[in-house]
Amino acid sequence: MRFVPPSTIAIDGPAGSGKTVIGLWLAAHLGYAFLDTGVLYRAVALDALEANLDVHDGELLAARARAIPLRISPPDEADRPRGYSAYLGDHRITDSLFEPRVNSVVSIVAAHRSVREALLPLQRGLGERGRVVMVGRDVTTTVLPHADLKLYLDASIERRARRRWDQERAHGSTRDVNSIAADLADRDQRDSGRDASPLRVATDAIRIQTDDLDLEEEKRLIVELLESRR
Repeated sequence: MRFVPPSTIAIDGPAGSGKTVIGLWLAAHLGYAFLDTGVLYRAVALDALEANLDVHDGELLAARARAIPLRISPPDEADRPRGYSAYLGDHRITDSLFEPRVNSVVSIVAAHRSVREALLPLQRGLGERGRVVMVGRDVTTTVLPHADLKLYLDASIERRARRRWDQERAHGSTRDVNSIAADLADRDQRDSGRDASPLRVATDAIRIQTDDLDLEEEKRLIVELLESRR
């Protein structure tokens, strides 16, 4: 019998746990679409900054989220490493989503229940097409609660900070690892402490602790998990 992999794969985990790297690889491995749900909150944050809106006004941001012409599509050549292209209308915003000014406010934007509710239909619509790997912080619990396969990637804050430090250093950043660890700790608190869809481990998710695994070992473990579902 031919092996049919899970049609919808949801991956959650804290900041810096490697969800995006693994999600991108798994999507390419299976020939699936990929989406990091965080880009939607980043798009709302970018729109708010461009319009000089108060990022603490959840109702205003939710109204904008329902109205902005946000589009997520398969990646063009420039965006191939990210796995998707993001547009507001005809304007490509993929790179702008990761500017420092967006990084500084996106967790505030994402904490608003009204914003999360406004973006949920779009997230679910993308997921329900099937043949997708979706990553985030509430994908297994809220966005795709009936996903065919749920993974939760985790690691100590020290390990996550070291990984992010390596990534940032490769792009010319001079931030020290202690500063990065402090930022991750703050993000963990915001993500797990928010009222709306907090970060948590779904009861039916497979938790993978990655402290002692390198990337290739993580990939092999996930392939074994897929094979075990034949």
